[in-house]
Amino acid sequence: MTATIVTIGDEILIGQILDTNSQHISQLLNRAGITVAERTSIGDSAEQIVSTIDRALRQSQIVIITGGLGPTKDDITKHTLAAYFSSEMHYDEVEAHHIESLLAARGIEFNELNRGQAMVPDSCTVLHNAHGTAPGMWFERDDKVVVSLPGVPFEMRHLMEDEVMPRLSARFALRSIVHRTMITSGIAESILAARIAEWESALPASLKLAYLPAPNIVRLRLSAYDVEGESTRRIIEREFEKLYRIIPEHIVGFEQASVEELVHNTLIERGLTLAVAESCTGGNIASRFTAQAGASAYMLCGVVAYSNESKCRVLGVEAEAIAKYGAVSEEVAKQMAEGARRIAGADFAISTTGIAGPTGGSAEKPVGTVWIGIATPERCFATLRNCGTDRSQIVARATAYAISLLYEQVR
Repeated sequence: MTATIVTIGDEILIGQILDTNSQHISQLLNRAGITVAERTSIGDSAEQIVSTIDRALRQSQIVIITGGLGPTKDDITKHTLAAYFSSEMHYDEVEAHHIESLLAARGIEFNELNRGQAMVPDSCTVLHNAHGTAPGMWFERDDKVVVSLPGVPFEMRHLMEDEVMPRLSARFALRSIVHRTMITSGIAESILAARIAEWESALPASLKLAYLPAPNIVRLRLSAYDVEGESTRRIIEREFEKLYRIIPEHIVGFEQASVEELVHNTLIERGLTLAVAESCTGGNIASRFTAQAGASAYMLCGVVAYSNESKCRVLGVEAEAIAKYGAVSEEVAKQMAEGARRIAGADFAISTTGIAGPTGGSAEKPVGTVWIGIATPERCFATLRNCGTDRSQIVARATAYAISLLYEQVR
């Protein structure tokens, strides 16, 4: 069983908003055993909508459309679908009452434009939108389904979960799609692939392996399509158990597990504390920890010491060290970490100092050069990393490297 997802809106094509709807819809469909054949975004054009639906129905049994159901003239999806399915429109009294009540609660007049939202095609099944003024629509033709949903993300999510997925499960005989993702850290993708090559070659033919690299982690996803779910899950678990015996030191966890989550849990379990001193990462490391509930149990202090003066005044870095070695150096990274640990009274501290670019690099220290310091109760050390050439990439990689280095010390 396959589906095509179509998002409608000029605002998506010009980059004004991100298409998060397709991601959520894809996740729900996959969990139900429906393969997404294509995701596409198109503009507010009747011709584009019609041609896209035609093409989608040639390749998929299910088409999910979001967007273009608002009250203004540029929202043309509903009228285009009515014409596509050769349908007249009627005024839905139930939806009209809901829309009027919803607007009244917000202090908004129920005008002609809002009345137009209660007009629905005769040929559709109306999907009640409890959280907004645009009802969803369910069309069927030749044993295929076309669903139209509002583009507002939280309205779309409720309709998908409360209306669309139960109807799809009842309408089609669905088989399972099973995904399981293992998170690895501290090993490059190419080295990892070489280490597990024999295991990969011996995988059952029904399983597909994907490598999904990110800064300092590689996700290994095993997938099986159109299968009996429970038995396949057991097969995947057995394969990952084999992998545990090959690379135990690099396995972080499963699905959305992160290294900072492991550090977070370890520090709490062991009653240890942390301080952070950041320059080039600008508070990104601290934010990764404080985004987790319960971080106050261990997170004592975070300092963004961007200037040389603040490194000296706040963290106690020696001016002579900066003059002799430069702000981006092993010695300064170590003194930053030691200073953060000292002023906070923490068990562990992380520091970063580097060149995030796009300017400021040299032949000796090019853009992307980052020193990461780690101070522990027993020692203090610093490690050099080259984190790329793009500013945002450098910050992300330096953050990931720093947290992974800390994890190696606390685990």
